[in-house]
Amino acid sequence: MKILAIGRNYAEHIKELNNERPSEPVIFTKPDTALLKNGEDFYYPDYSKDIHHEIELVLRICKVGKNIEEKFAHKYYDQIGLGIDFTARDLQSKAKEKGLPWAIAKGFDGSAPISNFLPLSGFKDINNINFSLKVNNEVRQQGNTSLMLFGFDYMVSYLSKFFTLKTGDLIFTGTPSGVGPIEIGQKLEGFIEDEKLLEVNIK
Repeated sequence: MKILAIGRNYAEHIKELNNERPSEPVIFTKPDTALLKNGEDFYYPDYSKDIHHEIELVLRICKVGKNIEEKFAHKYYDQIGLGIDFTARDLQSKAKEKGLPWAIAKGFDGSAPISNFLPLSGFKDINNINFSLKVNNEVRQQGNTSLMLFGFDYMVSYLSKFFTLKTGDLIFTGTPSGVGPIEIGQKLEGFIEDEKLLEVNIK
């Protein structure tokens, strides 16, 4: 399986980082070694001093597809969950300043905690899904799929031009505003609507 991720997909997040609004999806990847499952703890690495939380909805691909037309894209994903795109902001900034790739800042071990997945058939409208992140029981990020610059079907179609999508692949769909640094001792909790699906303790 592979992890594909969409950057800069919420306008307010673009503003808070002073980034340029993209005309097409900004894509990056994470290796499978980035995954943290089943509520595993995240151990703060010694190579960064500024790791940020970025809560995201995650789509699970359910069948193989290549060059998928947008109108058929909904047939290629069937479940949704939560993920945190941990980002080593100091390493990312250093790379950006030099015009270099920032794969390390996004793809380091443990940088992609994920929750269990829910069937999309259980949602009345996938274009109106609320999700949020609490840090030590304080809401830090809130998002809704209606605010995405690029919707699920467009994302899946766009990605399939460049990558053959396979069953089990994961797509991180972008983070809303409110990203910020994590600290040892914090507890992060992710919610879809009012259901807690994700918990990560920072060690």
